[in-house]
Amino acid sequence: MKFVDEVSIRVKAGDGGNGCMSFRREKFIENGGPNGGDGGDGGSIYMMADENLNTLVDYRYTRHFDAERGSNGGSTDCTGKKGEDLVLRVPVGTTIIDSATQEVIGDLTKAGQKLMVVQGGWHGLGNTRFKSSTNRAPRQTTPGKPGEQRDLKLEMKVLADVGLLGLPNAGKSTFIRSVSAAKPKVADYPFTTLVPNLGVVSVDRWKSFVIADIPGLIEGASDGAGLGIRFLKHLSRTRLLLHLVDMAPLDDTSAPDAAEVIVSELTKFSPSLAERDRWLVLNKCDQILEEEHEARVKEIVDRLEWEGPVYVISAIAKEGTERLTRDIMRYLEDRADRLAADPVFKAELAELDQRIEDEARAQLQALDDQRALRRSGVKSVHDIGDDDWDEEDVDDEDGPEIIYVRD
Repeated sequence: MKFVDEVSIRVKAGDGGNGCMSFRREKFIENGGPNGGDGGDGGSIYMMADENLNTLVDYRYTRHFDAERGSNGGSTDCTGKKGEDLVLRVPVGTTIIDSATQEVIGDLTKAGQKLMVVQGGWHGLGNTRFKSSTNRAPRQTTPGKPGEQRDLKLEMKVLADVGLLGLPNAGKSTFIRSVSAAKPKVADYPFTTLVPNLGVVSVDRWKSFVIADIPGLIEGASDGAGLGIRFLKHLSRTRLLLHLVDMAPLDDTSAPDAAEVIVSELTKFSPSLAERDRWLVLNKCDQILEEEHEARVKEIVDRLEWEGPVYVISAIAKEGTERLTRDIMRYLEDRADRLAADPVFKAELAELDQRIEDEARAQLQALDDQRALRRSGVKSVHDIGDDDWDEEDVDDEDGPEIIYVRD
């Protein structure tokens, strides 16, 4: 199944049914009077979080959704049928955004959570509604109100407790295979992982957490190199980040340089996400001599000026992974206890989470704007060089000003 985490759709609620103008006409009954019924309300459109979905691929090709219109009113005071509501199911962790205003309409983070995105139109009134002692035969009705219409952007972020960061071939997928039942693709070439992968790590019988692996980052990812930084948004809701570093890279790069690249790209994407609790995990320790471990660890720690926890593991040999997963479980439990007992800590985390969301959305919107400009053939102001200006036109200040507008 294709992994799709961003789509744009248009939703249109049903229009309300029109009111009916009718008069009672029956044999042997005098002065029947008005009996036109009201129309039915238009159907609304809801978004519902479904834990059985893990991609937005259903909305990749079908992008227009219309709810049912309300029926018109009938004679003999018959009310029109209400239009059926339309429920669109999306994965848990989907954010619904108004494309026109960039307003966040809602965030579906729990299975079964339901959100109305457009409301159906109000029904029209039949002529029965307008009868009075002075108006015995009203010929007045009202039409149904049109339903709301919106252009929406759906963004899905995987929900995980722990997120993995690292260069391609740092061993992130191997680590997930080692500590969970997930089986992501593993190979000896870069960018083996093309989409985020989730794995459930069981520490004890009743204790587990979810870990997320995203495609590797390379230098310049914030400018679009490699697979870019779009997948970093999937780490915005994690509680802990694991920075995996290859202790024995096969190419000419050094381990400290590789570690610095990840920190730099993470900070460019979201400075607030860089403030999230992060542990340094040095992988592939089995590829170097044991007496070299301490020197290699010191080199990386000194280069990063690292003061947090450091773990030395070999994911493929499952060396040090059990201790790491148990420490992660203990950290998550202590964090949950502190959230319940310390309101100040809870407020600080909520503020950090909001800053991460805002920065990630702003960064992704900037990338979308750049992509739209490239497709339309218009250069961004930041991409205009000296060669793009015509010196003759610049010097001719007395001539008419011509402004080109792209429809």
